[in-house]
Amino acid sequence: MSLVAKRLRLVRPSETKAMTARAAELRDQGVDVITLSQGEPDFDTPSAVCEAGIRAIRDGRTKYTPVAGIKPLREAIRRSLHRDHGLNYGIDQITVGCGAKQVVFNALFASLDAGDEVVIPTPCWVSYPDMVALAGGKPVLVACDEFHGFKLRPEALEAAITPRTKWLMLNSPCNPTGAVYSRGELLALTAVLRSHAHVHVLSDDIYEKLTYDVDCATLATVAPDFLERTLTVNGVSKADAMTGWRVGYGAGPSSLIKAMNLIQGQTSSHTSSISQYAAVEALSGSRNHIEEFTSAFLVRRDLVLAKLNQAEGLSCRVPDGAFYVFPSCAGVIGKRTPDGKVIETDTDFAMYLLEAFAVAVVPGSGFMASPYIRISYASSLEDLTRACDRIIAGCAALS
Repeated sequence: MSLVAKRLRLVRPSETKAMTARAAELRDQGVDVITLSQGEPDFDTPSAVCEAGIRAIRDGRTKYTPVAGIKPLREAIRRSLHRDHGLNYGIDQITVGCGAKQVVFNALFASLDAGDEVVIPTPCWVSYPDMVALAGGKPVLVACDEFHGFKLRPEALEAAITPRTKWLMLNSPCNPTGAVYSRGELLALTAVLRSHAHVHVLSDDIYEKLTYDVDCATLATVAPDFLERTLTVNGVSKADAMTGWRVGYGAGPSSLIKAMNLIQGQTSSHTSSISQYAAVEALSGSRNHIEEFTSAFLVRRDLVLAKLNQAEGLSCRVPDGAFYVFPSCAGVIGKRTPDGKVIETDTDFAMYLLEAFAVAVVPGSGFMASPYIRISYASSLEDLTRACDRIIAGCAALS
């Protein structure tokens, strides 16, 4: 009898983590690998936030906290959601987890019964389908084509809904495409959902502060009558450069939040007390750094777009948010590498770039979309320039 549970057969290793790990192996061997596979800002955590964490240590705030998070942080989250989006939540409608990823998992685990369905527009973040499967649900993947901006169309949503549908998962701005839903597009989706009162919305807004020349709306703001049908998920990892601090949060119906806290109370208990006090500062203090981050990301985005669209076989649409580009590599499929290997898939192409040109990207198959690759531009201009020049050279070397 195997020690490993059968349900783990449903879970795929994260391709982003796999590519980053392989890049680290090559780097340990002395290869000058440029890693563009990790979804992590290269900026330091703002100094005021760091000082708040240090102060928490010095003040002895190193004990267990409530499962849902310390009250000052939940109050800061409540104020932030009201200030930024006009959303009104009570403190018992807010929970804090070890990053937004845990919040999403807790919500799915707390709400899904065996066979319940979750509609997931694709391309999507690598973990969504696997988290649904681990929670006993059925991911229903709905392909969203590049022609429509990689965004879910109302008619496609209508066709995907069944009596077993429990959730629609929306991620705007989207990882991996950078697509941002407009108010009108969200209203069109809610028009469909009003005919299906059993369907709830998990709105993953983790990149909502990182947009370029567009407004990013959240669903519960656009459609106030959906407040009790929506779990709004966010955190400080991306906009505040706090990935390692592990602080995410969710706001939604109190019954769901209570169930999520029950799950968390039997798993991690809570995230780091020190991180929570730092997050209070991140959400309540000056957020001028977000404008600085976004301005830098915009310059990087435009550099990467200009470079990649010179690469033979690649084409890349302009993303409106996050810090990723998602170029099509359809033009290199079927070509041969200098050593004679045929590029048959986007995974083949990503491995070719890594092994032959020392650039780590993630194949689109990891995000349920092929043939594409995801490139993170959360790196220095110097590294992005060198990496893109290598990608251009790698494409030119194919025949």
